[in-house]
Amino acid sequence: MAVNIEKYSSLLNELKGKATLIAVSKTKPVEDIQALYDLGQRDFGENYVQEMVDKQAVLPKDIHWHFIGHLQSNKVKFIAPFVHLVHGADSVGLLKEINKEGSKNNKIIDCLLQIHIAKEETKFGLDAEELKQVMANVEQFKNVQLKGLMGMASFSDDLNLVRNEFSTLLSLYTEHPQFSILSMGMSGDYTIAIEEGSNMVRIGSLLFGERNYSKPFLSGKNMQ
Repeated sequence: MAVNIEKYSSLLNELKGKATLIAVSKTKPVEDIQALYDLGQRDFGENYVQEMVDKQAVLPKDIHWHFIGHLQSNKVKFIAPFVHLVHGADSVGLLKEINKEGSKNNKIIDCLLQIHIAKEETKFGLDAEELKQVMANVEQFKNVQLKGLMGMASFSDDLNLVRNEFSTLLSLYTEHPQFSILSMGMSGDYTIAIEEGSNMVRIGSLLFGERNYSKPFLSGKNMQ
């Protein structure tokens, strides 16, 4: 088993009363997820639709599955029946698709709006003006509940840059008092994120070790 139980316990103590821990289990075997589940963890984050669907089918049904990757509109239908929270709603088009699939499944799907705060162009997300446009038209999404904002800081050793990016996201978050979730911070920068107001962090490598993309996450299956 690759789960770092000691680190998990210390993280829970560190985050208690401050932030919800999302255990990022992408590419990790179901045995490792089950091990954390047995310790009481219920919130797990996945980046790939097929992987999350396959894991959800064989793991306990009270797990809260968080989709934290870039979600393509044509794949929303596969996770709509069970997803707990979509972290990366980054366009009106995607919100429309989530809304449609929510209606089909007779449920309201909770989402976070992903905001582009990093200097890196490869990261997805809305800018401040696009956020205003989405919020001005939110009434059209009857089967979507916007719970807050998510953002990823630049992958940088410049801690002031990272802090400033998180601070920018906090400023946008505080403009919307109806929001309850500010998801920012990962294994390398979660302490700064919490200092800047995050109440949900996404931790993978600290809990599971580095990812092994060559190892199948389900017995007898290769990742899709």
